[in-house]
Amino acid sequence: MAREATSSSSNEAYATSVSGIVSSLARDYAAHTPQRLKVIDAYMAFCVAVGVLQFIYCGLAGTFPYNAFLAGFGSAVACFVFAANLRMKTNPKNKAQFPTGSPESAFTEFVFCHIALHFVVANFLG
Repeated sequence: MAREATSSSSNEAYATSVSGIVSSLARDYAAHTPQRLKVIDAYMAFCVAVGVLQFIYCGLAGTFPYNAFLAGFGSAVACFVFAANLRMKTNPKNKAQFPTGSPESAFTEFVFCHIALHFVVANFLG
């Protein structure tokens, strides 16, 4: 009995600490993250959602045009990777890691990589 009570109280403390950590993280994110990075984060969340939806659709409806699924899913993953690169290069806290680049050049790379990616995806679809 004493062991169950100890286990229960430690689970409650864990839940409280996890919720405290999550709320602290959300509060810190809202207060200290620049708006530009929040927009990039929203785009990254959109890329993840698109990839998950495509994967679920493929599981439910089947993989008849398999190359279309591969092109769409690969595009979602690549868009996420390009956005992560853009976020790293435009984050003011990362100036030491990217001393020669500017946010404008990072965005230019992002756009050109997307253009090349979509040519490859359109070519892969046939």
